[in-house]
Amino acid sequence: MATADTLVTGALVRTLDPARPLASALAVTDGVITAVGEEQELKELRGPSTAVHHLAGATVTPGLTDGHTHPLMGVDLATGLDLSGCRDLAALRAVLAEAARTAPRGGWVTGWNLDHNTFGDHPIDRSAIDDVLGGVPAFLRLYDAHSALVSGAALAIAGIDGPRRFAQRAEVVCDADGRPTGHLVEHAAIDLVVPYVPAPPAAERRSRLLDLLRGMAATGLTTGHVMDLQSPDALELLAGAEDGADLPVRLLIHPWCMPGDGDEGVDRLVALQGRAGRGWRVAGVKFFIDGTVEGGTAWLEHPDCHGQGTEAFWPDPAEYARALHRLDAAGVATATHAIGDAGVRHVLDTVEALGVRRARHRIEHIETVPDAQLPRFAALGVAASMQPGHCAYTRADHGDAWSRRLGPERADRAWRCRDLRDAGATLVLGSDWPISGYDARAVLAAARLRRPARAPEVAPVRPEQALTALMALEGCTTHAARAAGEEAVAGRIAVGMRADLTAFALDPLAAPADEVAAAPIRLTMTGGRVVHREE
Repeated sequence: MATADTLVTGALVRTLDPARPLASALAVTDGVITAVGEEQELKELRGPSTAVHHLAGATVTPGLTDGHTHPLMGVDLATGLDLSGCRDLAALRAVLAEAARTAPRGGWVTGWNLDHNTFGDHPIDRSAIDDVLGGVPAFLRLYDAHSALVSGAALAIAGIDGPRRFAQRAEVVCDADGRPTGHLVEHAAIDLVVPYVPAPPAAERRSRLLDLLRGMAATGLTTGHVMDLQSPDALELLAGAEDGADLPVRLLIHPWCMPGDGDEGVDRLVALQGRAGRGWRVAGVKFFIDGTVEGGTAWLEHPDCHGQGTEAFWPDPAEYARALHRLDAAGVATATHAIGDAGVRHVLDTVEALGVRRARHRIEHIETVPDAQLPRFAALGVAASMQPGHCAYTRADHGDAWSRRLGPERADRAWRCRDLRDAGATLVLGSDWPISGYDARAVLAAARLRRPARAPEVAPVRPEQALTALMALEGCTTHAARAAGEEAVAGRIAVGMRADLTAFALDPLAAPADEVAAAPIRLTMTGGRVVHREE
């Protein structure tokens, strides 16, 4: 019998394979699992060149997948000041004043992860920050990545002096006199300013991408479902990163289809499918059917408390349906961002109208959904892709911006992970980095806790929607593989499966969730390559 390239021994191996749920050893050759069993059974596969990883006390699971992440967009988005610690306007103003004071001549103040709740009951308006910036232009992304606050100086540089019209739902928010407030809602409005913000050189961006993926691998991630390819040089960024190194995390990429793309744009996306490097592949298309609750752009069956939220991101939702149907006919998988109840319903209606489906389809986020829509996911084969960390932006008492916008009835339907899972849906879990932290252990913990990990003082949001430890792990393994159409090659530890492995220092199915969030990762293996090893 041929010897193995790698043996993993001494661990509790949770295979998530019903045929053999537990083992203590496994063998890998050419990036594929070739044997699973007990250590004594596999000892004959050890040869003189076999690498042996003896992981006594560890628990090995299938490699973890982040079902919704933005490492490509995030390399550019998550730059400058991390504003997540600014809990009120006073804190924000102090941080910006110091940044403006130390900014180089001609420089900008940039930031990200700014919470809507920082503004309390005040509107998001540049008047809250202009005076402390001293004329330095500022570009601050809010945590949802669908909105930004820019200073008066930044508006002037970009030539924005009033409202604009867009081919998609977007807005340059203006006051009663038509003057821009600095609040830019949705991508098309934000993109009016982005070209003027200084960008780092390509080499720095490649280095940042590799460092980011190494950090992800250190939390146990082996695969990411990437929901963007929007940067004009994104493919060059990936190719350049692979020129000098293998990517630590495998990336399955979904470029965007936007309103106005038309048949030609859809056909270009079809042609892009399968484009690949060693560690990445274009594997679907991302849509938006709506925006965000806090920005007033989630598509709701009934208006929010400000009278907003009654329109789709696509001015003509039928155009969205035509585009999805064209992609399905070409066998291209789709993932649609749908946060509001009307948005979720429309996506399900669109998939149902396909009749016979030629590709896999999924819905991202699903922040509020009524009972009637829950069984449709399983019935239509539509995967639910949800991000447990998003609960951190809401409060159990409904005192946050998201809950106040929706009102108590819809806020009580927040992130119905357990209800969807119990209704038979494929439920893939992710982080939505950089909107939430990428740590896969925190994703597993938040799915069980309905609050941030290691924050027991925070009341859980809708605790009845908590997943079991097994459900959470499946959301990052077997269900993630099924959502991506990879269940034949990934998501389980079995002979013939890709050698993607995560080794925890504890058992993630037996340990308390808060302990899982802090557990060391002993080893991460992607396609047979060790991409992280605990020192």
